[in-house]
Amino acid sequence: MNAADRRRDAVSRILRSRRVSTQEELLDALAGEGHRATQATLSRDLARLGARRVSRPEGAFYELPDDGSGGPLSSLRGLVTGVAANGSLAVIRTQPGSASAVAHAIDRAGLDHVLGTIAGDDTIFVAPAGPMSPRRLALRLAALLGAQVAAGAGGTH
Repeated sequence: MNAADRRRDAVSRILRSRRVSTQEELLDALAGEGHRATQATLSRDLARLGARRVSRPEGAFYELPDDGSGGPLSSLRGLVTGVAANGSLAVIRTQPGSASAVAHAIDRAGLDHVLGTIAGDDTIFVAPAGPMSPRRLALRLAALLGAQVAAGAGGTH
């Protein structure tokens, strides 16, 4: 396990064990466990873990997804309207103006099966990495994003 993985494990453990209200507080807790990080690095770690800042009656704090089913992409579920594939790419349809944010999150999630993304206003082309077929990639992305896979080779626009 490399230093980044150990640090993310520590972030996850800290967030699951107590309420953390600010990134500064989380950086202090990490330092207390011997992990060094900048705020930018911590922000990327939080995004990769799917952490989000929530407001509850007892205050605002960071929390991780409960079941891990969506991981770092679970917070995007409302932005994605569908996923399709052709012979080369998976295609994600989003709410207007959301494609860039969704593509950025996919890129930051570091998914092994994604080579990269290209985003427009409401459409994202996702290139599969390695031997993964575009159809399998579309199915996997749909599961992570809570979206339906369009029947046939492409989607509607």
